[in-house]
Amino acid sequence: MAEVLRRRRTELGMSQADLATAAGVDKRQIRRYEAGEQQPVLSVAVAIAKALKISVGELAGIPSHEVNLSGDWWAAWQTFKDGQQVITLQQVHFAQQSEFVAVETTTRGVAVEDGGYHWRGELRLWDNEILMGWYAALDGSVRSKGTMYFVLHPHGQQMAGRWVGMSYDGKIVTGWGAIARDGDTATNIIDQLKVEKGQE
Repeated sequence: MAEVLRRRRTELGMSQADLATAAGVDKRQIRRYEAGEQQPVLSVAVAIAKALKISVGELAGIPSHEVNLSGDWWAAWQTFKDGQQVITLQQVHFAQQSEFVAVETTTRGVAVEDGGYHWRGELRLWDNEILMGWYAALDGSVRSKGTMYFVLHPHGQQMAGRWVGMSYDGKIVTGWGAIARDGDTATNIIDQLKVEKGQE
């Protein structure tokens, strides 16, 4: 557990003091846990795991067979503005805790006047191959919200799927979506989907 705790805290960019505050324990206790001098009681382990965004099992060193999707990604979307197709590319950040993945944009993709907006959502990973969830605009003036469905590539480096939601073009609008570790790959997946499956 000491190694998992230390490694995960470092991955999240947290100091021992940060983790202690987030978990509600003394900083000296975190130091003892990381040194392997002590083991936390269950209630403290639960608080530490929650602060580290992992399961108690993962904290205890039980291997997880779930693919790790945490980190920065590029999302390409087939969207529409005034009935015209637009391919939008945005950088997004995934924060995974067990099978749940919180998603939030870090770029708008296009200017506000051209329909760009920030959004956040949640996805759930099923059997390391399907991600399903929702999204909602963070900008108060934007109504966009809906659902997402992605099929994960076996190596976990990209995913392709569809979104369905509300936009200024209607209450039920849909388009292709792709997420990859780089923007070019995400855009290429959209192009392939359009050719293989059709424009809509």
